[in-house]
Amino acid sequence: MERKITTVFKKWKNDVIRKPLLLYGSKQIGKTYAALAFGKNYYRSTIYIDTLENQTLLELFRKERSIDKLALILADMVGEVYYPDETLIIFDNVEDMNVIKGIKLFGYEKNDYHVLAITSRMDLLAHFKGEEFQYKMMYEMDFEEYLVAIGEINVAKQIREAFMKNKSNSYHAKSLDLFYQYLLTGGYPEVVEAAIEEKSYGEISAIQKKIFDILEGELTMEENLINIPRGLEVFKSMPKQLLKENKKFQYGLIGFGHRAKEYESIIQNLVKKQLVYRSYKIRQVKSPLSSCKEVEHFKLYFTDDGILSMLLHLSKKQFLENEDLKATLYENHIAKTLAEAGYALYYYQSEGKAEVNFVIQNRMGQVIPFEIATKAGSKSKSLSVFMKKYIVTNAYRITENNFSIKKGVRYLPVYAIFCLKDIQ
Repeated sequence: MERKITTVFKKWKNDVIRKPLLLYGSKQIGKTYAALAFGKNYYRSTIYIDTLENQTLLELFRKERSIDKLALILADMVGEVYYPDETLIIFDNVEDMNVIKGIKLFGYEKNDYHVLAITSRMDLLAHFKGEEFQYKMMYEMDFEEYLVAIGEINVAKQIREAFMKNKSNSYHAKSLDLFYQYLLTGGYPEVVEAAIEEKSYGEISAIQKKIFDILEGELTMEENLINIPRGLEVFKSMPKQLLKENKKFQYGLIGFGHRAKEYESIIQNLVKKQLVYRSYKIRQVKSPLSSCKEVEHFKLYFTDDGILSMLLHLSKKQFLENEDLKATLYENHIAKTLAEAGYALYYYQSEGKAEVNFVIQNRMGQVIPFEIATKAGSKSKSLSVFMKKYIVTNAYRITENNFSIKKGVRYLPVYAIFCLKDIQ
């Protein structure tokens, strides 16, 4: 399956100041697969090294400091031929600082080596940092990648064109139906592949459950042991939190007597490890938005829609018949898409309880509000109130209807959220 990260890889390959690329992201999103596919398609040979508990590699890095000799020895280790400037060297499962130090040897000065390191340990990135690396984060498949994977390239192109030109999408009904399926499937490549192969609902759910268990396993790496059960409690309470009309995270849903100070540490770690996304409440708007956030009021979202659907035991029929479930999945999807586009998440709630689902600030300093309106013909005064109170040049209402503009608000079909990554 072709991934968007390939475009990043190609640009990096041709970069005149290329340094080792550290690719990071959560487990099971296809980092290794994408790197190996890139090596196969764009290089004469690929040297793949799994660094996890690799004592041979550690010993090599301790003894050898010449990158010319290292490249040849690494090639011999895996039975490959090293071709100058035509071989991709991949170090996978990087988490040992001694391995990092060894990889950094390739980044001390300009050379013709193409080195790609892969890690899922986002909590260790602060220790990995250094000018010897270039860095890129990878995510699970978005809806556009999903469309390409299932052979609906024309639908993806039509959605993007409709967004750019703000014109009606002639594939609107089909786009919406495929998006419904994506929300149930999610963006993990193994699940998408199972959907393409027309596996049963039970088989797909079993794969999603396996991935969820792997994500939960990340919590066992907490240094503070008390955080392990607390992290599991937070994780497992999230479906209930998101099903509420007021989706603000409530510690009471975890259990009686639970307090914020007991859980803030593990919630910060969940966010740092990219296991959840957090959106903070704001009651006023000024630049920067971070100065307005109320740290005690926030919402948590899953990083994959399919995992949320699995935890809610959703079938497509249940999803289509329940507007509240739709609203929950839509809100989670918008949150993850904006977060993965690099935006800090906020939601606005006035003293009068008017709420705008998402508010972001782009790189130009512009504040952009988003309101979700799922029911046919539904209208909300919250966005209008917000726009009257604050100077807003761009505003979006997310609906199930086609593209349009009304009273200065862009109406965006819910399936086109991935296009929001372009509103820099």
